[in-house]
Amino acid sequence: MIEWFSYTQVAVAVVAGLLCVVLGLIGKVPNDLTMGATALVEVLLVVQLVMSLVAPAFGNTPTGDPLEFWVYLVSAVLLPLAGGFWALIDRTRWSTVVLGAVCLAVAVMVYRMNVIWFVQLA
Repeated sequence: MIEWFSYTQVAVAVVAGLLCVVLGLIGKVPNDLTMGATALVEVLLVVQLVMSLVAPAFGNTPTGDPLEFWVYLVSAVLLPLAGGFWALIDRTRWSTVVLGAVCLAVAVMVYRMNVIWFVQLA
């Protein structure tokens, strides 16, 4: 992981999540903006996946449990896909709120991955 990139991911996911929750609560159905924000969160997660595969080859290894890190990462990658699928099938305001909840959950998961990668004490 690259620390600045993970903080950028958290910020983008929080903004996307709040946007989707607010739009859902005022009655908006999933649209290009909410789906696009969720797709951006997913693209950043895929980039993080690739970086996490490559980083150990360059000496940037996690200080915490690698299995825990990878479970978080794989779960985080799957969440926006599942939320987006739900939003495409159930075109109601609540699926927009679900997109927001997914993005906020991803923000928490990426923050936790950052802690696992960098902050573990021996």
